Amino acid sequence: MGDYFQRIVDVEADEQEAGPLAERMVDWLVSEGVITRETSGEGVYSQTADEGYVPGPRWDRAVVGSAETTWQPGPVAVMVGRDYYVGGQGQDEPDSASCPRCDATTVIIDYPEEFEADEEVWRPYREAIAAWKETSEEGSVVCSACAAAVPVTEWRFGSGFGSSFDLGALAFDFWGWPPLDDAFLAEFSRRLGHRTGEQMGKF
Repeated sequence: MGDYFQRIVDVEADEQEAGPLAERMVDWLVSEGVITRETSGEGVYSQTADEGYVPGPRWDRAVVGSAETTWQPGPVAVMVGRDYYVGGQGQDEPDSASCPRCDATTVIIDYPEEFEADEEVWRPYREAIAAWKETSEEGSVVCSACAAAVPVTEWRFGSGFGSSFDLGALAFDFWGWPPLDDAFLAEFSRRLGHRTGEQMGKF
């Protein structure tokens, strides 16, 4: 048993600003009627959140078109703290990683021949993510093409087969919502003041 989610990840906020940003975004969503301050854990399967904010009377302002009146979206969970986020279902690694210094791309999962990550290729990224997530270190990966030591948060991870992979200290899960509107996503990012990643998937 699970549900579909849509996720917005702030890929630029650090852990010091993530908490205040989360509060500011919740205040805005409440003022717009998209959510309320009431919380519920029903239908929430987020990585680090057991409950979320119940949809408000104008939740349909955030979605594409005019929502069906019978649709009952689930809560919006807010996650604060360094973590990695994966869209899709059943995939825990990205299919590739591109160096922001030289644009060289490293293949991590060689679709369609392989459907799992090459452990030797993925290991430096996995270890850098763990260092970034669990310590105060930035966690870097040395590019095999240009030899630059690049913070793992700056690598651009590929998203094959509908799966996406983002690192961030702040994320929002919309559980069981119709597709979020592009204008809403743009306004969300503008109010965060940061670049965002959008994901869809099922838990």
